[in-house]
Amino acid sequence: MKSKLLLISALIASGFAAKAQDSIKVTSDAPLVISGSVDTYFKYDFAGKKIANIPTSFGNESNSISLGMIDLGLKKTVGKATFVGELSFGPRSDASIPTVGSGGSYHIQNLYVSYNFTDKFNVTGGYMATFVGYEVISPVGNFNYSTSYLFTNGPFQNAGVKLTYAFTDKVSLMAGIFNDSWNAYQSVNDLSTFGAQLMVAPVKGWTAYLNLVAGTYSGTEFDLTTTYQITSAFKLGLNAATFSAPEWKYGATSGAKGGFTGVALYPQYAVSKDVTLGLRGEYFKTKTGTYSGSTLPAPGESVTALTVTANIKAGPLNFIPEFRVDNGSKNMFVNSDLKPTQAAQQFTLAAVYAF
Repeated sequence: MKSKLLLISALIASGFAAKAQDSIKVTSDAPLVISGSVDTYFKYDFAGKKIANIPTSFGNESNSISLGMIDLGLKKTVGKATFVGELSFGPRSDASIPTVGSGGSYHIQNLYVSYNFTDKFNVTGGYMATFVGYEVISPVGNFNYSTSYLFTNGPFQNAGVKLTYAFTDKVSLMAGIFNDSWNAYQSVNDLSTFGAQLMVAPVKGWTAYLNLVAGTYSGTEFDLTTTYQITSAFKLGLNAATFSAPEWKYGATSGAKGGFTGVALYPQYAVSKDVTLGLRGEYFKTKTGTYSGSTLPAPGESVTALTVTANIKAGPLNFIPEFRVDNGSKNMFVNSDLKPTQAAQQFTLAAVYAF
């Protein structure tokens, strides 16, 4: 591990030394780019519950006009160097970093610096949104307002250093070393997680990402994320992943490994330039063992979820009506009488303003 860190440090130092003359010549006149979003929603749970019946990330309040989050991002590029900072406030923000802070506080979503040694080679270091998976924390980056089980159980952010090399505009490779814990500003133990991503774009409109994140403390996840713009109106997305949690040990006692497997399909059709309809069909199953990344499903159980969503745009404002049905392999939800049942249904109407 130390040799890997020394190699990365040497590459960074030599690159900066070689490019020092270029750095002297640039100015700081490049514009500061400010972006962000604000979102709010109403969700009706058909069981009449005031709390989440479907245990995925964010949007868990029912039968209420509820808050998402305020998201503020800053970005500036001077010459070959770039910095990105992103802060968020609100319930969605608090749920995005479960290991840090408490309700009512702010959270850092991104805070990193990046340097282009050449047009093909880049190094980035800091706290970054994860490269794994199809969905993201900000509702602006997702088509559906609710999130998948794959998203909820995977990493949200990774802190570390990554190197990316673009062989061509159709093939690139990223590799990096990251903190031992997901979704945390700093390591609990060390920089022991390895991450890699292979990007391929076989044909126009089709991009695929093969992702790996593996660590002694965080576990190992293999992930495939791909989108294909088949026509100008029809786009198809796919996310498939398998995760193996690390085996826990306490003295002479140890626990079996757990984890999950899952796949989600995302077909979307643009009815007009302002209206797009889409589905998310997902199958998610937890492996037997001690791991359970979310409240449900329990280890060894599975859930099938179908989400029907529309995006209706009015300038920077996006209205998102959504109907979702989840069906478990066992009675993992409750009905209106608070009795166990296999299925749960919810309707959500969200408004997301992006700037």
